[in-house]
Amino acid sequence: MIATFTALIFAHVLADFMLQNSAMVKHRRDPRVMALHTAIVLLTAQATTGQFAAPELLALTVAHLIIDCIKTYGGFRTFTAFMVDQIAHITTIAGIASFAPTLWITGAWATHPWILPAMALLTGLIVTLTAGQHAIALLMRPHTMHIRNNGLRDGGRQIGLLERGLIVLFILTNLPIAVGFLIGAKSILRFGTASRDQRTAEYVIIGTLASFGWAILAALATQAALVHLPPLEIVPPAP
Repeated sequence: MIATFTALIFAHVLADFMLQNSAMVKHRRDPRVMALHTAIVLLTAQATTGQFAAPELLALTVAHLIIDCIKTYGGFRTFTAFMVDQIAHITTIAGIASFAPTLWITGAWATHPWILPAMALLTGLIVTLTAGQHAIALLMRPHTMHIRNNGLRDGGRQIGLLERGLIVLFILTNLPIAVGFLIGAKSILRFGTASRDQRTAEYVIIGTLASFGWAILAALATQAALVHLPPLEIVPPAP
């Protein structure tokens, strides 16, 4: 089951966060855009599992479409709505993986077990960086209008990407103590700006804790998944 779940989760993050551009998000109410996204969901699931005629993948795609329609046409655009939407997708994927656990081992890529940990690592990176950026932006949206931004254009976004990327790197390389140094370094660098304005200070603290927390949870989940998957050995070990 874990192999099928890993492949389907990778397909999900590809479809939702890598292959769904800003124009698609902006016009998601257009039935043609929704149909295109749904087709991408099916194609990514087929590609990652190596299954091209499995009815379970069609069922998963229909479930994904229903969840997306509820969120899109219901007008749910908050951080809470985003989290509920993703939990619903993950629950559906877990259900399909439980119902059809052999999708991976009977698929086209089963003879290449190294693909699974590679998928897990890429999933962790996408969730940490791309999904994390979207989630933190939604969380901070109600506060953003009250903050004067005199910094670089997209500076905060780039800082967030870098800090979350470093956290994943530190945790996956068994250097969690370095996360503490990263927090300390950011606190020192931000102290001058935040100390002059309580509102800005609170905004920075909320955003930083949310960003760090998201990255830590994603890294720990990736680490836990890798324990249950084959080792990442692209080149077979010498006899």
